[in-house]
Amino acid sequence: MTVDRRTSVLLAACLGWAMSVEGADVPLELREGWAIQSSAQVKAGGEAISKPGYSTGGWHRATVPTTVVAALVADGTYPDPHFGTNLRTIPGTSYEIGTNFSNLPMPDDSPFRLPWWYRTEFTVPAAARGKTLWLRFGGINFRSNMWLNGRRLADADETAGAFRIHELDVTGIARPGEANALAVEVFAPQPNDLAITFVDWNPMPPDKVMGLYRPVTISASGPVALRHPLVVTKLNPPAVDRAELTVRVFARNATKAEVRGTLRGAIGDIAFSQDVTLAGGESREIVFSPAAFPALVVKQPKLWWPVHYGPANLHDVELEFLTGGEVSDRAVARFGIREFTAAIDAQGHLVFKVNGKSVLIRGAGWTSEMMLRYTRERDEAEIRYVKHMGLNTIRLEGKLEDEHFFDIADREGILVMPGWCCCDHWEKWEEWKDEDLKVAVASLRDQILRLRGRASVFVWLNGSDGPPAAKVEKAYLDVLEELGFPNPIVSSATEKVAELSGPSGVKMRGPYEYVPPIYWYTDTKLGGPHGFATEIGPGPAPPRVESLKRFLPPDKLWPINEAWEFHCGGGEFRTLGVMNEAMKARYGEARSLEEYALKAQVMAYESHRAMLESFGERKYTATGVIQWMLNNAWPGMIWHLYDYYLRPGGSFFGAKKACEPVHVQYAYDDRSVVVVNSTLQAFPGMKVTARVVDLSGAEKHSRTVTVDIAPDASVKVFALPEPAGLTPTYFVHLSLADASGGLVSRNVYWLSTKPEDLDWDKTAWYFTPIRDYADLTALNTLPTAEVKASARFETSGAEGRAEVVLENPSKALAFFVHLAVRKGPGGEEVLPVFWDDTTSRSSPASASSSEPPTP
Repeated sequence: MTVDRRTSVLLAACLGWAMSVEGADVPLELREGWAIQSSAQVKAGGEAISKPGYSTGGWHRATVPTTVVAALVADGTYPDPHFGTNLRTIPGTSYEIGTNFSNLPMPDDSPFRLPWWYRTEFTVPAAARGKTLWLRFGGINFRSNMWLNGRRLADADETAGAFRIHELDVTGIARPGEANALAVEVFAPQPNDLAITFVDWNPMPPDKVMGLYRPVTISASGPVALRHPLVVTKLNPPAVDRAELTVRVFARNATKAEVRGTLRGAIGDIAFSQDVTLAGGESREIVFSPAAFPALVVKQPKLWWPVHYGPANLHDVELEFLTGGEVSDRAVARFGIREFTAAIDAQGHLVFKVNGKSVLIRGAGWTSEMMLRYTRERDEAEIRYVKHMGLNTIRLEGKLEDEHFFDIADREGILVMPGWCCCDHWEKWEEWKDEDLKVAVASLRDQILRLRGRASVFVWLNGSDGPPAAKVEKAYLDVLEELGFPNPIVSSATEKVAELSGPSGVKMRGPYEYVPPIYWYTDTKLGGPHGFATEIGPGPAPPRVESLKRFLPPDKLWPINEAWEFHCGGGEFRTLGVMNEAMKARYGEARSLEEYALKAQVMAYESHRAMLESFGERKYTATGVIQWMLNNAWPGMIWHLYDYYLRPGGSFFGAKKACEPVHVQYAYDDRSVVVVNSTLQAFPGMKVTARVVDLSGAEKHSRTVTVDIAPDASVKVFALPEPAGLTPTYFVHLSLADASGGLVSRNVYWLSTKPEDLDWDKTAWYFTPIRDYADLTALNTLPTAEVKASARFETSGAEGRAEVVLENPSKALAFFVHLAVRKGPGGEEVLPVFWDDTTSRSSPASASSSEPPTP
């Protein structure tokens, strides 16, 4: 039978970006023209190095933000650490493979044991004369001595903390209209510092990501500067037709004299103002409440909603401080009118609500790039991938990304779940000294000030693998209360009970290693669909062949060897052994790189789909699931939904299928056909069709039922029999059509008549072994299908669009066909890529990109 399959794809391209400076009140980013050098090679001190004209001959050129190793890789001093085992050739990378280097001291011969100098020269616009000048460091890992124009600004004790943000008044030190020189002596973190770790996700660079890893800027204001604007929403659910807005902003008097002025603001056509008096040197938060300013009560507000629930409407609040007839400073913030709440239900599970509506959290854990290299284009692509898959949440465990990341999340309706990291000094509270608590509290304060007004941020986690000790938790809670953090606070990502705040309502019970689909439907005690699982997943996800060839040397591509394992994880996750054993038993032994990569995609698809589908089916007994992980910090073999090169594979398309807004799915435990509605819209008269087909294509069972689907519902429609006479491997084809007959969802499962049996008694913290495997090896006997493709391309600005038509004129089933758009014949694949299936009619012989056969 000939089949017309139409699949569309959006191809994203990258555009450069640069900041332009038009006036003294526009922050000037000190990005270009930096030089770095080891202090071992520099005899001068900060006073001399920070004077204009100091020679940096022989230093390494750099662009900030950058870590030291990132700069040395960029200038060719070191080879690409992502390729093969190159990382081990960089000096200082002598720690045992698979260990958490953040908990170990620098080796004696490491060039990063000593501090490194960062230096640049810049010109402040002459228009800034007479202004207050502010020098801001967005993030330094870990300590630094700062010098400007021969003057010391701050020392290493004052600046300790990878998550601190330092804004310094440099009026009288910086020279508008003249050359200025800035020198920063940066010290790498020690094992007992509150720094940055990658845990067991990937190796740590030998510099422990030391450096200026966030932007350095200089800006100007009048005597009073405005900082950290915030708009807090109070709604009236369930109607949500009325919003009370509270506006808050810090006003800082940089002078020694009292300043009187007027703070005025606007949100669209809503205007408000109040007179303010600030004592010399005073910094105070000014509040506009709806009780005092009735205009801040908004009727019929345009709300911000997460993915699947509605539009992510955003609004701007504009504030300015006037004194002496002039504007001293302005502040603008983009916000969403939304309200998040959370409560622990009768089963002890944490349930989140947005604007009065329960929301099932389905997301994944994010990591920064291994050398903390950032591009706006990559952030755009990755967050668009999250939305394209239908996930609604990103968890940030100690990877508190830059402003642009949150701009995109706010815009795209993606929830963000930030908090501190595990497995290093951040959670060794019993070893903390007074300085540690001071640094931790200051770090929390700096991060909450920048995150508290974000529409996307819906919670804060005070810990990851356990709640803080009582003294630390109290200090954290005091900061969160003082700063008016408007969202729920969770003590940790585990179910361990906090001494002050009590139960968390969440769990962290694994798995992190391969488990088969049936696990997610039969587990009742561990990571299955009950409660809120903050980090779980079916483990490895080896990339597709094209990616493997980018980071493995030709002589290390096959068979699996130490180079593969070097790109696995740490601890128990140093090999692919568990998955490989399952692959051999379930699908048959792979005898080539290409066969292995294909079977790995098939396994990743079915396992990730099953996990996310199981939580959807059992909402709100299941209240949340965070796949571990979303992405990789470098080219990795485990824990991702797309690989380092932004190439989607089986796990990506399995997640995308599971998270369709309105979705038909199969339950592995009781053979039920289930419809899951992840929207707030009702769908009456939906037609559900299920077909059981054996390996030869013969239909063994078929049934169609019409059902009404309520908003945010999970409905078991009917159970499928296991007909007699099935081949050992067979297919279940599901489709969901709307009342007019339009296809809404389609899904295909390949199943075995041999039951899969888990050895629950041998469960470890990271997985449950399989005692007896399903038999899917008959898939190896499928005859070759002739799939024909034609395509039509369009371009619009930086993006392109391709419409691909697939035809399978043969009688053979085309299983797991992958589509790719390339830059000409034999060229590289265009990435990122966003495939959408727009099938108008289908049959057993059709296929789609990285997906199984259609019904």
